[in-house]
Formats: sequence, structure tokens, C-alpha cells
Amino acid sequence: MARIAGVNIPTNKRVVIALTYIHGIGRTKAVEIADKLGIARERRVQDLSDQEILQIRETIDADHTVEGDLRRQTAVNIKRLMDLACYRGLRHRKGLPVRGQRTHTNARTRKGKAKPIAGKKK
Repeated sequence: MARIAGVNIPTNKRVVIALTYIHGIGRTKAVEIADKLGIARERRVQDLSDQEILQIRETIDADHTVEGDLRRQTAVNIKRLMDLACYRGLRHRKGLPVRGQRTHTNARTRKGKAKPIAGKKK
């Protein structure tokens, strides 16, 4: 089990897929990292040497914001919007969709489970 950026990445998956288990690294960045280090995309994590894993770890630490730092950065950005009391900040504060989606119907992911309104039935 290889540990990169505080995450145990699966050993039986391809390198490009396994790197996406790290928060902040998607398919594109994973491919860029593999190409930069000269690691074939179809190689499995279990086939990598300790030296290659160390290179991947150092590249990610040097060039990319991942995991805790990225989560903290995102939280700070949202908190800043809320403190400014701009429209997006107010939507975050109320737990409603931020990017202009409709809320008359749908939006259940942001709003939570539907709450019945007392006295509505007749």
C-alpha cells in the first residue's frame, strides 16, 4: 500500500487511476505527473519501485496543492464570501444552491430532506 500526500492509494490499480484518489488530483493532473516522471500510464502501483513512488510524492508536494491544504483553502474562500455578505456568501450561509439553479423544485441535495408544512393539508 503506497502512501502519497497522506492517502493510501490502491496498489492493484493503474498509476493514473490510483493518483485520482488524492483530493485535488484528477485524471488530467495524474496523466501530467506520470508523463513528467516518465512512468507508463498502464503500469500498476504495485509494479512501481520505491524510488518512483518517492518521485511521485516529491512532485506532488512541490507542484500541486492537495488534500488538507486544498480543503482548507476552499473553506477559507467560502468563509470570505460569507463574511463579505455578497450574494454567493448569503446562498452558502442559507444552504441553498450558489450557482443560479432553480429551487422551486429540485435542489434537494443542498436544501436537505423535504420538511412537511403543518396545516397545509385540506
